[in-house]
Amino acid sequence: MPPPMSVPAWLWVATIATLLGLILVDLIIVNRRPHKVTISEATRWIAFYIGCAVVFGAGVWIFGGDEQAASYLTGYITEYSLSVDNLFIFMMIMGSFAVPAIHQHRVLLIGIMMALVMRGIFIGVGAQAVQRFSWIFWLFGGILIYTAWKFAFNNKEEEEYDPNGGVVRLVRKLFPVTDEYHGSRLTIKRDGRRWLTPMFIVMIAIGGADLVFAVDSIPAIFGITQDAYLVFAANAFALMGLRQLYFLLGGLVEKLVYLAYGLAVILGFIGVKLVLHALHENELPFINGGEHVTWVPEINNWVSLGVIVTVLGITTVLSLLKSRRDERQGVQPPEPEPETEPADPARN
Repeated sequence: MPPPMSVPAWLWVATIATLLGLILVDLIIVNRRPHKVTISEATRWIAFYIGCAVVFGAGVWIFGGDEQAASYLTGYITEYSLSVDNLFIFMMIMGSFAVPAIHQHRVLLIGIMMALVMRGIFIGVGAQAVQRFSWIFWLFGGILIYTAWKFAFNNKEEEEYDPNGGVVRLVRKLFPVTDEYHGSRLTIKRDGRRWLTPMFIVMIAIGGADLVFAVDSIPAIFGITQDAYLVFAANAFALMGLRQLYFLLGGLVEKLVYLAYGLAVILGFIGVKLVLHALHENELPFINGGEHVTWVPEINNWVSLGVIVTVLGITTVLSLLKSRRDERQGVQPPEPEPETEPADPARN
């Protein structure tokens, strides 16, 4: 792996300020006119965020070199592809809480903002860990190989996910929550008390779900680069484009029937790459007389990029071919229920 870049503090501040500015502009647009996001609008936003990610990558290539640019690009594609799997959970959360279509974009935006802050903390801790403890690569590699096995052999059914579990149950226990939505408001005052609305609970559920996925994705990107700046940037751009991908793909996500297997191959590949790197970084008394294992090959990021892009391409093509074959055979997906906003008693 290439050594981390020397990133001055002002560049960190400028990058975070720029990302916050993009989020703020998006949030202002959403709050100004809540609406159901159309496919054309989602496509434009995705093109914009991908363009921002590409421009950032070009800057890394110019100022950091080929290897750093390859690390960033590989990490970005990996994080974005792993994020597609999050969409299944997001759809279940939205459906379980019957979130009105005109407010779904705002829910995703604020939930992802929370996830970005929490992932930033994870990345900071992970960056310190990989610098101080070389054995952490064994742990990260093991996590990824185990996760790959789960993706490949465990079918994730909707019944396995409880949107009212964990943090959501705790919030409901500590605070009163209304049964109905009140527009886009997070809280209301009723009978002299402050009540939370389902909108607040949904945002907590979205942010919590994405944080759970970070347990897989953060070790994965540290298997590609140990540069905390590139890890943070790749995660940020992947997350910022995720909510628009939700509206663009919609029911098409269900057609990516082989996505889990493709992600399993990617995670397993990166896990093996981390194990090979760990052999280089650690002295093992039972191998090579206690010296570092120098004869084990290390996989560079250009090879990683090629493997990841190839696996995603094959997975997507095979999934779409199978979906088309099923449609010809008369196996049609269920039609989505019409989305309507519940009446807001506060308006009556």
